[in-house]
Amino acid sequence: MKRYSLIVMLHIAGIVLLSIGIYLLIEARLWFSALMASFILTAVAIHLYRMQMVQVRMMRHLAESLRYDDMMLSFRSPYRNRSMEDMVNELSDAMTNFRTRVLERNEMEAWQKLIRVLTHEIMNSITPIISLSETLSEREMTEKNYPVMRQGMQTIHRRSKGLLEFVENYRKLTRLPAPVRRPVSIRELLQDLKKLFSEEYIHIELPETDRTLQIDRIQIEQVLINLIKNAKEACSKKEEPLIEIRMVPAFSWQCLITIRDNGGGIMPEVQDKIFVPFFTTKTSGSGIGLSLCKQIMNRHGGNITVQSTVGQGSCFTLQFG
Repeated sequence: MKRYSLIVMLHIAGIVLLSIGIYLLIEARLWFSALMASFILTAVAIHLYRMQMVQVRMMRHLAESLRYDDMMLSFRSPYRNRSMEDMVNELSDAMTNFRTRVLERNEMEAWQKLIRVLTHEIMNSITPIISLSETLSEREMTEKNYPVMRQGMQTIHRRSKGLLEFVENYRKLTRLPAPVRRPVSIRELLQDLKKLFSEEYIHIELPETDRTLQIDRIQIEQVLINLIKNAKEACSKKEEPLIEIRMVPAFSWQCLITIRDNGGGIMPEVQDKIFVPFFTTKTSGSGIGLSLCKQIMNRHGGNITVQSTVGQGSCFTLQFG
């Protein structure tokens, strides 16, 4: 970094000295020498400008990557310049350290949230089972008590079955197969979705410029289907429901697909919990749909984010690349 600063200062000093030299040469009517000095001055100024533009591009790259939560960011110097390479290496090291800290923090928070949810769900099922079984064991088995005993056993069966379903859902999360990546056209993927969802209020926009991604088509299609079904439920009480699915402009190495609805939106206090396994705001939800979507996107090296405003709707963004 110090070397780069020194080079910039030398460029500026050279420009100043050359400008003074050109002025003196013109005063002395040495036109050819003044012209040569002007060429040198122009070359020095262009070189300094190019160095600065490289820094601007890298800063824009950094800003855009942070904006889209791209933690896989790395930098490469386009010029064989020692000072530029040193700066690029420093910036890449800083981003690597930042990425490591963020991932460790996110992993710890995810584990804490998962443990809280697992504990809550298990305790909700185990507590009434223990209480009922203890109550029933204290009663004598008589003809008069039979209906009460039967009702208690049915309750224990129902809660045990619910706990079993909970465990099965957990197994689905932990046994998700690794993605089998193949070239997939985004246009074809969205065209197939249009065949599955023919409702007039679901607008699936086909991109003008097609993109091909190395993804597991079945898994990504399932992610889109889950998100569209959630959007349909969110819009179910709207007089004029609207769901829009499209590929939005992004960097050349990225592909962004958005699923936007005009439903009721998500409360701000639960937006950071919706991707946590078994967390749900639905009365009959399992809480694994969005968790599976998140896990699938992570296994593809991508991400899924949400922006939502209560009363206006939500927008889920799938980021590939």
